[in-house]
Amino acid sequence: MTTNEAPADTRAGTGATEEYAPEHSPRLAWAKLAPDVYKAMVRLDTAAQQGLDPKLGELVRIRASQLNHCAFCLDMHTKDALAAGESVERIVQLGAWDESRHFYTEKELAAIELTEAITVLTDGFVPDEVYARAARHFEETELAQLIASITVINAWNRFGVTCRLVPGHYTPGQFK
Repeated sequence: MTTNEAPADTRAGTGATEEYAPEHSPRLAWAKLAPDVYKAMVRLDTAAQQGLDPKLGELVRIRASQLNHCAFCLDMHTKDALAAGESVERIVQLGAWDESRHFYTEKELAAIELTEAITVLTDGFVPDEVYARAARHFEETELAQLIASITVINAWNRFGVTCRLVPGHYTPGQFK
């Protein structure tokens, strides 16, 4: 199978085989063309994760990537979350977290809500009540790291979406 071919799907019990849609090609190999920027982003990402719970960090990165429609980052961070011990159920429910609040701690909910507020800036600001809720659950240093982490995943998402990076080939921990 080449990188542009999708696997055949054999539906259980039907005997039918269907081909998936062809895989698209990336627009631009930006990391290879701008290696200093890529390396700086990796360093920034590593710095932003310091002091944050790894599972919480993955939930935040998944939620931002959902909002930004970054399939490459969704592939990466759902796999990393699973490898870190996160449950499939919590990952699946993340897209409807407000209706599935009982799957998350109050601290996680505050982080998810802050992620949405920082990611979707159509109103031009992060609401005071969203920030205050996060500030109640995170010490200042941890809150600063959380804000940095959310900001960094949004930057990664913009590279991924703009360059049409191809999901499906990532293995957990591949870029660490």
